[in-house]
Amino acid sequence: MPLSHREISPIETKVNGRQNVLEKRGKQVEFRRSGDLEEALTSLAELGDKAQVLAGGTDVMIQLERGEIFPETLVHIERVEGMRDIAENGRLTLGALATHIDLAQSPVLCDRYKSVAHAASLIGGWQTQAVGTIGGNVCNASPAADLLPPLLVHGTNVLLVSKDRGEREVSLADFVVGRRTIAREPDELVTGFSLDLSDGRTADVYKKVGRRGAMEVAIVGLAIRLSVDQAGTINDARIAVCSVAPVPFRAQAAEQALLGTKANGKETGSAAALLLEQVEPIDDVRATANYRRMVLPRIFESAVADCYLLAAKDLS
Repeated sequence: MPLSHREISPIETKVNGRQNVLEKRGKQVEFRRSGDLEEALTSLAELGDKAQVLAGGTDVMIQLERGEIFPETLVHIERVEGMRDIAENGRLTLGALATHIDLAQSPVLCDRYKSVAHAASLIGGWQTQAVGTIGGNVCNASPAADLLPPLLVHGTNVLLVSKDRGEREVSLADFVVGRRTIAREPDELVTGFSLDLSDGRTADVYKKVGRRGAMEVAIVGLAIRLSVDQAGTINDARIAVCSVAPVPFRAQAAEQALLGTKANGKETGSAAALLLEQVEPIDDVRATANYRRMVLPRIFESAVADCYLLAAKDLS
């Protein structure tokens, strides 16, 4: 449930209540609380690119502290109702305010969208998971975002709305266009995400390499979704990776290599080689490009094997 009008979020405790301002790096930023969707959209229509949308604040507050962003106004949407729901109606819809804990503990995600639930469970510590949202994770557009590969393999569309132009949908692949760069107009708000349904002989997994098992930015992250027919042959393959290119992406050549196979060692190895041709890893403080190239085929082959067994389990 969203915050009630009597509850105070961790962010609101830092706000000067009389002036409705937040002080960062010696500057004052206006803080606007949105009680409902209409109020949030009105603020965004008025302020345009002078505004920064704020929910859990796990990324935005750090960027403010570092001086990486300079908004005049923070439009706080944590109290907006109807944006935290997880529901199925033709497709699976995840509200933009669903927290990482919501995702990690959702029965429908844990049952049929395991990669999404597992990725959410790996994001930060419990404090981050309690307030951080799927909307914030996606809109932050980090090359290492854990949720992006699972969302990509589930054919996710981003749901947006503006006061003057109404609603629109855009594929996640087209929404995240670069590091920290998204295809959202200044007057738009991301309200949720629409995923392909997952049923029948379909399974998905997410695997991550980091310096620690949890609370660690991914050195390499990889999600796979496989579907098999009655003979156990792969008839749909979706692969997405993060931390090995400027943006997370679907590896379509590797996907095609798995179609019509039963994921044996040779076939998986061939797909892994095609995946390596698409990546553009860099050296950074967490790992070298060479290390990323070395571990990616290993976690890919492990993920394919695990995912295939889950998808074909009813055939044995």
